[in-house]
Amino acid sequence: MNGKSMTIVVIVSANAEWEPVKALFPDIQVKASLYGEYFVAPVERNVVLFFHGGWGKVAAAGSTQYVIDRFEPTHLINLGTCGGVVGRVRRFDVVVAERVLIYDIHEAMGDAQQAIAHYTTDLEIPHELPASTIRTTVYSADRDLTPSNLLELENRYRPRVVDWESGAIAWVAKRNRVPVLILRGVTDLVSLDKGEAEGNLLLFRENARHVMQNLVRDLPKYLALLAHD
Repeated sequence: MNGKSMTIVVIVSANAEWEPVKALFPDIQVKASLYGEYFVAPVERNVVLFFHGGWGKVAAAGSTQYVIDRFEPTHLINLGTCGGVVGRVRRFDVVVAERVLIYDIHEAMGDAQQAIAHYTTDLEIPHELPASTIRTTVYSADRDLTPSNLLELENRYRPRVVDWESGAIAWVAKRNRVPVLILRGVTDLVSLDKGEAEGNLLLFRENARHVMQNLVRDLPKYLALLAHD
């Protein structure tokens, strides 16, 4: 930003992601919006607005546009969770989205791949990232990754990680020409034989808490990169 001030909004989507983030800032004043709660908190030398956007593509798209219109951020950051594929990532790895592809589009009248391409977003990310942060494509849809739908995805994409909201957040941010950094931590792993969080909401919630605490802990590193990129 060459010395210019940044206005940072961190969007958090799912309830299981938002609650552990809010718990890290016990002295903040929480306000309400059309979509969810938000608060302002210091993160080292920065003042950051944390916003609960809601889960799924509909809430993610609407809340991202709301945040852009209401708060006029210079940068958006999305902190959240994702599912990973066994052998391609490890539990609690952190990924940064270079590209986000919304894959649950089923076009029967025309070219399905053309429709998917329309909602595929390439993102500019900082040149220097922590060595442990994995640059990757995030595959996004309003569905959890299970062994049965992994088989379908394998034939077409060979995904590494999958989530719900990043496709909508990335698409809306880019349409508004607002830089967005999407950071997701892997809560659970899926293979063609087993999804470890399938039917195990408690596992997801506990691992989401761990992921979100780590992402907020490391947030100053990413803010510093945005300031100097």
